[in-house]
Amino acid sequence: MHSSVILRVVGVLLMVFSFTMVPPILVAFIYQDVGLQPFFTAFIITLLTGLFIWLPVQHKRDELRTRDGFVVVVLFWSVLALSGSLPFYLSPQPEMSFTDAFFESLSGLTTTGATVLTGLDDLPKSILFYRQQLQWLGGMGIVVLAVAVLPMLGIGGMQLYRAETPGPIKDSKLTPRIKETAKALWYIYLTLTIACFLSYWAAGMDVFDAI
Repeated sequence: MHSSVILRVVGVLLMVFSFTMVPPILVAFIYQDVGLQPFFTAFIITLLTGLFIWLPVQHKRDELRTRDGFVVVVLFWSVLALSGSLPFYLSPQPEMSFTDAFFESLSGLTTTGATVLTGLDDLPKSILFYRQQLQWLGGMGIVVLAVAVLPMLGIGGMQLYRAETPGPIKDSKLTPRIKETAKALWYIYLTLTIACFLSYWAAGMDVFDAI
C-alpha cells in the first residue's frame, strides 16, 4: 500500500473540500446571520489540515492501485464527514453535540436524507444552505467530482471511481477518459439543478428557497 500517495490524495481532497465552505460564508454575509464565524473557522481548519497532510508528501507521484483506491474512499468519507461537521458543531444556532453534527454531515454527504434537526424554518440561512449543499454534493458522489479534478494535479482517479461505484457498471465508461466521464456527469447534474431552480422560481418561490 502506498501510504504516502494516499495521504497526498486525502490532503488534496481536503483542501478542495474546504472551498465548499465559501458559498455558505457568502450566504451568511448576505443575510447577516450567526453562521459567518463558524463557517470561516471551519474553512481555515479544513484548508490548513489538508495543507499539512499534503506538504510532506507533495512530490510522491506513484499511481494509485485498486486497494489504495478503497482505502482512500473510506478515509475520504470519514475525513470529509468530520470536517463537514465543523460548521454544525461550531455554530451557536442550532446548538449541536459533536455526534449530532457528525451525523448531519455524513447524512448529507451520503444523501441518506435523515436529520436530527427540528424547526428548520427558524435556522440561519447559511446552515439551511449548507445542509442542501452537502446533499447536492453527495447526490452525484463527491468522489466523482474529485476524479474530475485530481488528474489535473497528476493523481490518477480511476481507482477511486472503481472503489466508489457499485456494480458491474464501474468497468464501463461514457467517454474514453474517466476525467471526461466525470465532467460529463457533472455538466448534466448542474444543468438539471439550474433547470429545477428556475422552475421553482417561476412557480413563485423566492431565490433562496428555489436554490
